[in-house]
Amino acid sequence: MTVSTTTDSTSPETAKTSPGVDEARKLDLAVGGQAVIEGVMMRSPTAIATAVRNPEGRIVIRKKPFHSIVARHKWLNVPVFRGGVHLIETMGLGIDALMFSADQAVSEDRVENQKTSLKDQIWMWGTIVVAFALSMGLFFYLPLMVTEWIGVEGSLLFNVVDGVIRVILFVLYLWAISLMKDMARVFEYHGAEHKSIHAFENGRSLDADGARPFTTLHPRCGTSFLFFVMIISIVVFAFLGKPHTVPERLLRLCFVPVIGGLAYEAIKLSGKFCDAWWLKPAITPGLWLQKITTSEPDDEQLDVSMAALRAVLTPEVAGFKTRVYYELPDDEAEAATGTDDTDSEPAAVPDAGGDQ
Repeated sequence: MTVSTTTDSTSPETAKTSPGVDEARKLDLAVGGQAVIEGVMMRSPTAIATAVRNPEGRIVIRKKPFHSIVARHKWLNVPVFRGGVHLIETMGLGIDALMFSADQAVSEDRVENQKTSLKDQIWMWGTIVVAFALSMGLFFYLPLMVTEWIGVEGSLLFNVVDGVIRVILFVLYLWAISLMKDMARVFEYHGAEHKSIHAFENGRSLDADGARPFTTLHPRCGTSFLFFVMIISIVVFAFLGKPHTVPERLLRLCFVPVIGGLAYEAIKLSGKFCDAWWLKPAITPGLWLQKITTSEPDDEQLDVSMAALRAVLTPEVAGFKTRVYYELPDDEAEAATGTDDTDSEPAAVPDAGGDQ
């Protein structure tokens, strides 16, 4: 990863942090995130925190307990296979965080924290199914048809051309959505998420000052994951030869989970050995693509991202309940607690508690 050489003037004694951050760093706690509407979702092995700036300018945080299905069922934690399971789980969590952020970002009044209804769950998973089907059609079936239309012959050449067209469509898609005003904001929060994780991984203060010097690019980004999917699919499909019938084309879709699992292992490897010279040729193209999907955030966006990160790193008792609360500014937090300790707990939003 490329990190700016700008130094952090915040000393360890004054750095804004949360209880348990030092312990998390010592344990090499895995933290990941996702940009949402006017906010960021952060995930640790034990919790998920989504922070959103509402129209009033306040940061609303929802913190939920989390225990991955792969961690709960050890038999799922098989290399390659776990990648497909993780991908489906991540999509569900991402849609849920997007729905929460949409509610908070457009409402002048705080949206009450309520139990997720059956209708909402059906809508969420229905959205995932439709999005998955559309992506399969756009990035896997359409390139096949275009390659056949071009008239490419030969099994190997056919799959190479098919893969190149797939990559081109993917890049064009990212570029097109980056031109949308709303997506431009999301991409700025995407950059804030990466900067925040860099700050955590490098032991810096968990505030805008700690995150600002870092790059918006990160080797474990979902954009890089999708690029690995595109490249690995060329190799996997090469073993299937050239499809001649509709069933043969559809058969390729059955191998998408395998491709996703291999891409998951590749992204884990790139995150672990991101500084290794022998891996940089594989990592670099994904980082280039992140120049489309991430943008430089402002300090207010970094504040939101860091609020989510501090929340997800704050230790909780076992079995804690989902809650929604406002993060108080430093001066308000000091007045509310009667102390100058910036590590104090944020004040809860009235009537916002409860299990989800």
